[in-house]
Amino acid sequence: MVKSLQDTITLHNGVKMPYVGLGVWQMKDENEARNAVKSAIAAGYRSIDTAAVYENEESVGLGVKESSVPREDLFITSKVWNSDQGYDTTLKAFEASLKRLDMDYLDLYLIHWPVEGKYNDTWRAMEKLYADGLVKSIGVSNFHQHHLEDLLSKSNEKPVVNQVETHPRLNQAALKEYCKKQEIALEAWSPLGQGKLLGENVLKELGNKHNKTAAQVILRWHLQNDTIIIPKSVHENRIKENADLFDFELSQNEMEQINELNRDERFGPNPDTFDF
Repeated sequence: MVKSLQDTITLHNGVKMPYVGLGVWQMKDENEARNAVKSAIAAGYRSIDTAAVYENEESVGLGVKESSVPREDLFITSKVWNSDQGYDTTLKAFEASLKRLDMDYLDLYLIHWPVEGKYNDTWRAMEKLYADGLVKSIGVSNFHQHHLEDLLSKSNEKPVVNQVETHPRLNQAALKEYCKKQEIALEAWSPLGQGKLLGENVLKELGNKHNKTAAQVILRWHLQNDTIIIPKSVHENRIKENADLFDFELSQNEMEQINELNRDERFGPNPDTFDF
């Protein structure tokens, strides 16, 4: 059971990754991203998730530098964007991300989307970065089971993480089960369903029962499902609220009530039909 903001999951390569991190998608304003990172670290977060396409790696790097926590005590994730995929271009994209972040290494580097005909070459580049010690772990994002099966059949290293859209309306049960068998941790982007679930009666009722918000109930549900979460917020009070998850527990019956909200409904693109 996850008991604190610093609690970690041990990935299959032995690296420890915090269960809770800050996502910085859509934070394009330099000061907004920088201040959100500083606020999160001050509140006890130790994991920050960015990506080249978010155009805020520089701000994230500054936020980390201006925090009071040493870089080696933090877990920083970034991702290679679709237009940079391929072997040589991925190596260059990684170098550019490190430069923008002003860091010597990354804790986790992900393939952002499974671009057909490219992601296997991209993965070979990721394996080289991992072998060279420039990144401590490598993983993927938005991969369906068939993408993972194809990747695993052609690779030397297995992804440590698959970061996908998952929330009570899209519980990804089959994918989660497959990833568990393969020792690939599941990480939720948009764990709150882009805020579209916060009006659900069952979530509000459970929140009232535990003296928590609907958002906190959803995030607790993720943690009890052994899912890594990176809720995004630019507001200091919300950043703190999203981390206030460790003084209550959902019963099995309450977990089932939330599970029943599943509709296999996506609020983001489907990896099989995404326009790369």
